[in-house]
Amino acid sequence: RLFRQEGTCYQQVKQVLHAAVPDRLQGRERETGILRQFLREHVLGRRPGSLYVSGAPGTGKTACLSRVLLDCKDELARSKTVVLNCMALGSPHSVFPALAQHLGLPVATGRERVRSLEKHLTAQGPMVLLVLDELDQLESKGQDVLYTLFEWPQLPSSRLVLVGLANALDLTDRSLARLGVHTAGSPQLLHFPPYTKEQLTCILQERLGQVAGDPVVDSAALQFCARKVSAVSGDARKALDVCRRAVEVVELEVRGQTLLKPLPGGES
Repeated sequence: RLFRQEGTCYQQVKQVLHAAVPDRLQGRERETGILRQFLREHVLGRRPGSLYVSGAPGTGKTACLSRVLLDCKDELARSKTVVLNCMALGSPHSVFPALAQHLGLPVATGRERVRSLEKHLTAQGPMVLLVLDELDQLESKGQDVLYTLFEWPQLPSSRLVLVGLANALDLTDRSLARLGVHTAGSPQLLHFPPYTKEQLTCILQERLGQVAGDPVVDSAALQFCARKVSAVSGDARKALDVCRRAVEVVELEVRGQTLLKPLPGGES
């Protein structure tokens, strides 16, 4: 009981340091604005198109898009949104049956499957927003899967808006060079740079500021963590993880000290 009273603050700190999507993303105001503007212009404006979002792990790509989709949920209600994590697919070509299932299309095989999807995406109906996270998992021999997906928004009467997220900055240049031949067919690009020391410090301070009472992590320690992580990767998830592990170490030390304290009332 005594430990529960003294250890509550550590539990709260560990909770806010988890890499969940916050209400507001520090240091990503520009990128969030571009994502929101793209969705409004293309999905709400019924203009098919594609956007390629690049950036190293932990730079906020998925978190920003998730936040924008949540904020624009009511605006996007009249369209169909499909979010697929390509890491979970068995093979690059598995993206087609996965998409067909989300769109409620009958099961088909081979070329018929792609034709069925193309027919559906060029028929009358609401706009379809397709979000593909970990897009680089769809790279294949000849890049036929990626070419097919990025060419769909250019089909006559298409109602597809495609957003792909991947770590590689040069995926479109390296794997989709053919799209660059047609300027209208090349996707819009948005790059997420690594977080700076100042941005990581703000992220950590904002998270820890949600816990009432005296600060558990010293300000100098936060800046030290932010400086080290920004020098290596600029990965916000890594910075949150380092702080959370540090709190766990202190929590274990406090637990050991508390267990050795005499009980109230002088009991042995």
